Amino acid sequence: MADGLVSVVLEQLSSIFIQEVKREVRLVVGVKSEVKKLTSNFQAIQAVLADAEERQLKDQLVKHWLDQLKDVSYDMDDVLDEWRTAIAKSQSEVNEHPRKNTRKVCSFMIFSCFRFREVGLRRDIALKIKELNERIDGIAIEKNMFDFKSSKVEIKQLEHRKTASVIDVEEVKGREMDKDRVMKMLFSAESSQGPALRTISLVGMGGIGKTTLAQLVYNDHEVATHFEKRIWICVSDPFDETKIAKAILEALKGSASDLIELQTLIENIQSLIRGKKFLLVLDDVWNEDSTKWEQLRNSLKCGCLPGSSILVTTRKRNVANCMGSSPGTDILELGLLSTDECWSLFSQLAFFEKNSKERGDLEDIGRKIAAKCKGLPLAVKSLGSLLRFKSRIEEWESVLNSHVWETEEAESKILAPLWLSYNDLPSDMRPCFSYCAVFPKDFRFERDTLIKLWMAQGFLRETQNKEMEVRGRECFEALAARSFFQDFEKNKDDGSIYACKMHDMVHDLAQNLTKNECFSVDIDGVSESKIDSFSRDARHSMIVFRNFQTDPLPATIHSLKKLRSLIVGGYPSSMNAALPKLIANLSCLRTLRLPGCGIEEVPSNIGKLIHLRHVDLSTNEIRELPEEMCELYNMLTLDVSVCEELERLPDNIGRLVKLRHLSVLNCDFLKMRGVEGLSSLQELDVFHVNGSGEESNIGDLRNLNHLQGSLIIKWLGDVKDPDEVKKAELHNKKHLTQLDLWVDYRTDRRIICDDKVLEALEPPPNIYSLKIYDYQGVIPVFPSCTNKLRVVVLWKWGKIENLPPLGKLPSLEELSIFDMGCVGRVGREFLGLGVDSDISIGEMTSSSSNTIIAFPKLKSLSFWSMEKWEEWEEWEGGNEDKTNISISTIIMPSLRSLEIWGCEKLKALPDYVLQSTTLEQLEIGGSSILEEQYLKEGGEGWPNASHTPVITKYGR
Repeated sequence: MADGLVSVVLEQLSSIFIQEVKREVRLVVGVKSEVKKLTSNFQAIQAVLADAEERQLKDQLVKHWLDQLKDVSYDMDDVLDEWRTAIAKSQSEVNEHPRKNTRKVCSFMIFSCFRFREVGLRRDIALKIKELNERIDGIAIEKNMFDFKSSKVEIKQLEHRKTASVIDVEEVKGREMDKDRVMKMLFSAESSQGPALRTISLVGMGGIGKTTLAQLVYNDHEVATHFEKRIWICVSDPFDETKIAKAILEALKGSASDLIELQTLIENIQSLIRGKKFLLVLDDVWNEDSTKWEQLRNSLKCGCLPGSSILVTTRKRNVANCMGSSPGTDILELGLLSTDECWSLFSQLAFFEKNSKERGDLEDIGRKIAAKCKGLPLAVKSLGSLLRFKSRIEEWESVLNSHVWETEEAESKILAPLWLSYNDLPSDMRPCFSYCAVFPKDFRFERDTLIKLWMAQGFLRETQNKEMEVRGRECFEALAARSFFQDFEKNKDDGSIYACKMHDMVHDLAQNLTKNECFSVDIDGVSESKIDSFSRDARHSMIVFRNFQTDPLPATIHSLKKLRSLIVGGYPSSMNAALPKLIANLSCLRTLRLPGCGIEEVPSNIGKLIHLRHVDLSTNEIRELPEEMCELYNMLTLDVSVCEELERLPDNIGRLVKLRHLSVLNCDFLKMRGVEGLSSLQELDVFHVNGSGEESNIGDLRNLNHLQGSLIIKWLGDVKDPDEVKKAELHNKKHLTQLDLWVDYRTDRRIICDDKVLEALEPPPNIYSLKIYDYQGVIPVFPSCTNKLRVVVLWKWGKIENLPPLGKLPSLEELSIFDMGCVGRVGREFLGLGVDSDISIGEMTSSSSNTIIAFPKLKSLSFWSMEKWEEWEEWEGGNEDKTNISISTIIMPSLRSLEIWGCEKLKALPDYVLQSTTLEQLEIGGSSILEEQYLKEGGEGWPNASHTPVITKYGR
């Protein structure tokens, strides 16, 4: 983590001179030489950091030296950030839209005072730089005492555990099912359709039992008789092809000492495996460069019998891919042991040679200790072995109540293997992992929120070709692929991970790395003493209130003046009284998360938190944000979602030119004036169109072309002007994928919406989901959309009598239609085949020139609350194009699910639905006529519907 901090400081130092030249900013006399000296010291320290980070595991003096370095790096980063912010603000234009003269005068005075103070500010920063230079001087001198090796010199790798194939099968617990799965993979490799040489990978976090499982399989009698040759190689890191080839040859031949060339080794191996079926186990592989493995793998394929296999164990999914394992079929990701399996393994070790009385006295404590291991076999074996020779209850209770790292014997056995995974991380990813220590154990991480927190701390550096968010997603996925995360929650559409957790032991590693920097604490009545035990130099904290506590925020928190992150969770009491003092004391904050804290007013002194980049005030009772928030020039994320009382954003919010994420979800009456200036926005979940006077219009979205993901547009005023809608230039929002339009979502009055407004919308070209709510036009228009639209929801189109021609959407997969109160019939116009439709038969024609397809990819169709709907028209087939050539029609050939609820008057379903061979589920509810026909045997429509696999009454 120190390497990442030093890199940030060096980048900041170099930018001072760039800004001096580009912006003609004068430095105080002497600062230039101080900056050069700082740069030189930091560069010298950076050169030895790789060695220092490795040595801190066993040398507490080195760890203390690194702690000092991180502390001064944090302080230097704050000073340089203050300087950079001052320069940027002094050069920026003041872009104000004052609502009141007093506000205008106030903003003008703030800006003028800044100009007046600029000279003093430069001197203040110069003094801080000089003071920090003295501190770094001492650290640089102390560095020489440790005789660190420079990164330019080859540094000895951390010691990897050496493995062999030998195992005592009787001592293994809980891998029977996994063993059976691996053996089935091995034995199915003889399929004539499969590859000549199959590679199967076991993937999982350090200590989860990959090697143990491979040993179980390797030593199984059935495996031993199935393969003519079995070879076990412990690979570790680095991946040396020649060394591996030599080890394989030694295993096959007994000796290879006289051979040193890779080609000669390969030729010898080929001669020994030709015409034979073999199993090669490569244990503990870290290499992600497929080119290093390719030559050796190709040589193993030559001449071997089909059914030969390679079994790989690795911590990283990327390794499994580059070794040639096919995702889904050849990769087994190992899970944690169950509670019973943990206890079985633990008791086998811990109770060895203990009598029944001793076992009875210790069993309750032992079960709690086993549960503390959270299914990780390495931890179970380490603690079980530790307690094997301890018989007193006090000794067992000490282990149960201690932090696992305080158990000296367990530290070397658990920490060291997990440290290898950390050490394998690129230096710029290490701070991202370590930051997770600020959260409590078993915390549910949301990917996008975690990325925003990393951004706020400066861990993610934006480049010309890659945005911070993209880099953040890559980092998150890399940590997940290296087994740092678990319990994944995945997006059903694209399989991406959006939430996860971290195993307790991995979390302990992160805490060990950040012992004096990060802490989380529960408020439980003794919180003051807990917080008091943490270092006054702590940088990141999370305070969790449990069970609707009435305790106030602990006063001790005000003394942690170097905090960069303050995150409050749980159920705190109101922080109104504490907030002004909190903000005044914690001037280094970059992240301030206070959701659900009963806040009614945000103090104006928040504008002095110049480092602040991430603010979460969601679910509070705020009516208005202070204008001083617009002084937070570095702000990246602002979340005021579910602040239901919030009436307006600050007038000058457009000055937050770096703001990238703005969340205002469920702020239903919020006025959003000034948003047009936020040209860096990537996330804006809801945009309110006020449509009158100086308030927001939809045209204010024109410049927000970096918007990504989902956008909801809600109208608070009448929607009559198509030209204003065109000004939004939604077609230029190429990164938007979901668009929701709420034309009239308020209940107090009906908003007038002209039919031409929807026609003028021009949705973004890459959206796959479009939802339109409360449209009150009389013509069933539908915006012209791209071929990528997969999801459509139409809700409460209160005046239309016919549905729009949705059947012509070529990629539509899910369609839901709700509360169409005036629709009495659904016919050919819905299919896109109506006479008056603008459908081009040529556009819907399949590869066969005389066939058209309506709803070609529709899988799910839902109708809800269609109170006047009586007829769903049959399609009798047949169409003619302009040359009078007969065109046959296919309707909904991919339909899987049909749901109908609250359509009381609907008489029957059309044959093209009932006779569908793809329909798997039919659900009907609140529709008595249909229920009588299709849900009961003997009903008039039952014979036509009975072939559908699932027919249910809705809600049962």
